[in-house]
Amino acid sequence: MILIKNAWLITLNFEEGRQVIRDGALIIEDNLIKAVGQTTDLVDQYDYSEVLDAQGRIVMPGLINSHMHLYSTFARGLALKRPPGDFRQILERLWWRLDKQLTEEDIYYSALIPLIDSIRYGTTTLIDHHASPYAVQGSLGILAEAVEQLGIRACLAYEVSDRDGQEITQLGIKENVEFIRACRQRDDDLINGLFGLHASLTLSDATLEACGEAVAGLDTGFHIHTAEGIQDVEDSLQRSGLRVVERLDKFGVWNEKSIAAHCVQITQEEMDILKARGTAIVHNPESNMGNAVGCADVTTMLNKGLLVGLGTDGFTSDMFESIKAANVLHKHEQGNPSASWTEVPEMVFTNNRLIVGKYFSRPVGQLKVGSYADLIILDYDPPTPLTDSTYYSHLLFGVSGGRVVTTIVNGKILMKDREIRGIDLEKVHAYSRKLADKLWQRF
Repeated sequence: MILIKNAWLITLNFEEGRQVIRDGALIIEDNLIKAVGQTTDLVDQYDYSEVLDAQGRIVMPGLINSHMHLYSTFARGLALKRPPGDFRQILERLWWRLDKQLTEEDIYYSALIPLIDSIRYGTTTLIDHHASPYAVQGSLGILAEAVEQLGIRACLAYEVSDRDGQEITQLGIKENVEFIRACRQRDDDLINGLFGLHASLTLSDATLEACGEAVAGLDTGFHIHTAEGIQDVEDSLQRSGLRVVERLDKFGVWNEKSIAAHCVQITQEEMDILKARGTAIVHNPESNMGNAVGCADVTTMLNKGLLVGLGTDGFTSDMFESIKAANVLHKHEQGNPSASWTEVPEMVFTNNRLIVGKYFSRPVGQLKVGSYADLIILDYDPPTPLTDSTYYSHLLFGVSGGRVVTTIVNGKILMKDREIRGIDLEKVHAYSRKLADKLWQRF
């Protein structure tokens, strides 16, 4: 057992009402939270083998990134000969050229870097969407190997697309199916699989039908970019006379385990379809701003009762950064300084845990008895009262990923006092630079 004591606990356990416990403590037994309460109450009740003294720091659940691209690492610093002028050109001139260059070794190391950063910045669970068209077979297993080495909780998918030919399309379908089945055979609950699709604009009717047939009996959902840019909508209308959500609905893409990432260019009627199917939406504010595709109307989505989470789309591994970006984006977009005050914490602290709860057997994202012991310690001493009604303001304005000093996933300490255990960071970064340089020469 592990005892964490002398903490400001931010439980995010909304069902029980109390969010902040001063001089709090918790007990971790194996991979679960066994007890939560006051330090004076817990310190003498249990026999524990390790003690972490928070020394008045904040202890809270690890954050969840519900849409990530680990493979995007080697794009950092990559120069484009022709700068993109719109979203389609960003795909064609950067991402669809980059993913073709990925080797198996590139896949592994480009995943290690953002996984390391996730630990550093307090993200303990992520849902990833991968592409490597000339290294499809076994690619999700390579990602899983990197995830296992670092110890993070993850749900992985390969993005099926028609853009590289039918042979690669079929390999992508097979990779998803085999990985999902392999995850069912695991004896832990750290890694699971979804069926990845790129986007409507790179998927034919025949491929969508084939993917629908492939998932039959797998009890899974699809993870797909949905109306991210207007180009996706225009393509769908040209192909079918239907908007993106409507077209994909014809092929059974939407169900309670599916994720529609972005949804920047969807109508209220399309929102109603996603709600009826129980499909989750993931908002990616920094990526949407960076790609100049627009601002998703998450306020309307949430008011309609849709399950909208928050991700980074590979833009960063720091979910605290994504929280800040979402907060100011919607204020700016609506011209209202009160906008997004409740929507952003709902997305990141409630809905993200509900989304990943569909893929793992026990709760994450709460300091609650019976939940997985996925939590972080923040080096932050509140300068104003920290209460049930003020904790979000402290996290928004006072905390960043750089404040994380300790990260625990599944009851295992992955980082303590900012030192990540079991990996030579200098060696990993040095070798990653060599691989990236080789990829850039091929690009």
